[in-house]
Amino acid sequence: MSFVSRRFLRLCTGSSVFLRGVGIQDVWLRGHFVRSLTTSELLFKRRKTAEERKSPRIIEYSPKKTSNKPTVHGVVDIWRNITVKELADAVQRPLEDIQEVMLYVKDADDIDPSARLEDVKVIREIVTKCGMKSRIVAAPDKEIHEEKDRDVVPRPPAPPENLKPRPPVVTVMGHVDHGKTTLLDSLRGASVAAGEAGGITQHIGAFTVTLSSGETVTFLDTPGHAAFSAMRSRGANLTDIIVLVVAADDGVMAQTREVIKLAQDANVPVIVAINKVDKPEADVERAKKELMQMGLALEGHGGETQVVNISALKGTNLKELAEAIVTQATLMSLKSEYSGLVEGVVVESKNDKRRGKLSTAIVTRGTLRKGSILVSGQAWAKVRALFDHVGNPVDDATPGTPIEILGWRELPLAGDIILEVESEKKAHSVIRWRENAAQKEKAEKDQEAILKKEQEHLEKYIAAREARRLAGRFKMRPDGPRQKLYEDDPTPRVNLILKGDVHGSVEAILDVFDSYNEHDKCRLNIVHYGVGDITEGDLELARTFKAIIYAFSVNAPAKPPKHVTIREFNIIYRLIDDLKEEISKKLPSVEVEDVVGEANVLQQFFINEGRKEVPVAGCRCTKGLLKKSSNFRLLRNGEVLYDGPVESIRHLKNEVDSIKKDVECGIRLKDVKVVPQPGDTLLCYTTHMEPQVTNWDPGF
Repeated sequence: MSFVSRRFLRLCTGSSVFLRGVGIQDVWLRGHFVRSLTTSELLFKRRKTAEERKSPRIIEYSPKKTSNKPTVHGVVDIWRNITVKELADAVQRPLEDIQEVMLYVKDADDIDPSARLEDVKVIREIVTKCGMKSRIVAAPDKEIHEEKDRDVVPRPPAPPENLKPRPPVVTVMGHVDHGKTTLLDSLRGASVAAGEAGGITQHIGAFTVTLSSGETVTFLDTPGHAAFSAMRSRGANLTDIIVLVVAADDGVMAQTREVIKLAQDANVPVIVAINKVDKPEADVERAKKELMQMGLALEGHGGETQVVNISALKGTNLKELAEAIVTQATLMSLKSEYSGLVEGVVVESKNDKRRGKLSTAIVTRGTLRKGSILVSGQAWAKVRALFDHVGNPVDDATPGTPIEILGWRELPLAGDIILEVESEKKAHSVIRWRENAAQKEKAEKDQEAILKKEQEHLEKYIAAREARRLAGRFKMRPDGPRQKLYEDDPTPRVNLILKGDVHGSVEAILDVFDSYNEHDKCRLNIVHYGVGDITEGDLELARTFKAIIYAFSVNAPAKPPKHVTIREFNIIYRLIDDLKEEISKKLPSVEVEDVVGEANVLQQFFINEGRKEVPVAGCRCTKGLLKKSSNFRLLRNGEVLYDGPVESIRHLKNEVDSIKKDVECGIRLKDVKVVPQPGDTLLCYTTHMEPQVTNWDPGF
């Protein structure tokens, strides 16, 4: 059933009109065709006689045959994400009819034929207003075929004639506290190191520096902390040149070796900057020898790797370092295509309370402009604004340029590739395809885990069944194998929720959590993690799971609710130290031995006690003090023969409670079956309970 225009309804209301037939847009009036009511026009013949004026007018109308398809009566099959055109075909009505019906349905204002209707209630209401019933069915098979080739991939390499020079992307790497951020601070003339928590770079920073020669260079300041090995690895993949900072007083350290290996694996050229040469304890030649031992062929020693001695704090030889970077970039002849669809890499992403979801990216191909549609992983964006490294708005970003992008619907993951697509429709299609692929992959992994659990359960069940048969098939006691099979895991556990300022920081902390390997002593359960400030949902999760909320450089509620613990940190190793303390608190106390004294057995003799001969060890105390109230351990060639109390200790003929060093005595053990021999060793020790400390070593 279609609808009539408002003007027609007003005419009907004021003129006592009777309607016959089926209401539809195109009507016949006494044999005269009336145009479509969507034009808000209605033509009719007035009766001339008084009798006709007194009697009610009758308008007969019937459907205009606008389609060869028969009118549908009955049930219409619908499905989620059906397009408007598919709904019109299912109802067997013209597309214009469905679009006009949608004008009268709430939340159905998108009447584009290719638009997908996600809400089933809206679809049902449209069908109901068309005079039909509906039933929900699975999407037809053609939907599956339409999903083919909906993902996007980087474009093929550009022809040489389209390539133009671009700025080099330089990554500064090295061991913690070797002066990386201070070097960048000196290069760009801005104070950065003072603003970092604890003087340690907490996440990757990307910015552009114009050198004194006029050359433009994009720098990536990666963390030097051991916790961020994954972020350093991502920096190596983004970069054209690595500046390896080595402190002249420390030389090659653990993270320096990691950087050299990353550069060699990625085949990225390295420029060595030996820093802190102004210190009295600096030893440049030792640092060079250690670098050559790691496989770096240095200039002046038969290799091509440039080495520059600098002092980042005092600005010594920074011009020479800049010239080395420009020379290396010139030799590499870095070029890129400035036209076509944009490609790039996400460096960092974060939630800004005022501006929304932001990401820092490096453009690798094409020119990024406002209004572009971007896809990265399972996130997409319509670029609303672009900002340079100092926060100024810009209109476009060319290859090799770091840029901050505003307009993401979801936060992209650091390290993901950014690809531009033609339209929002294409972006939605790509996201759906990638989500389906991720769900399939997850389902396969879950299936493997399920099968593994089933196998473990089956093995335990078989073992329990065999135990029942041995004990008597029908004699199952409450403390039998079944109860042991299903009893709760008694292992202590620490539940936690992690919220960070940017995705890179959260990812780095999670990488540290992955190194935890003492799950048999205390389980580490990550209830939830995310980017942004602490929300009500986080507090509710913490209350439910009795979890600790770790807030890394984000805002926490001024008055947290009762029974919820919130810990705020802005330096990762302090967060990990606090977590190690929490794990240690959960561990049970352990019994610790304290050796009080030691004695050598010099002679073996027997004494009569009643009718029995009892062995006695003639000893001399060589260390500490021998106490009768303590425990004794008899050792022979490293093997423990006895561990327990003693019956008596005598000096000469007197019973004593203790023997000092270099004093001889006779010791009788509690167990008369153990016979001490000359050459044995007796250890006197006490025990006490001591809190246990976790052995987890995250690497810093």
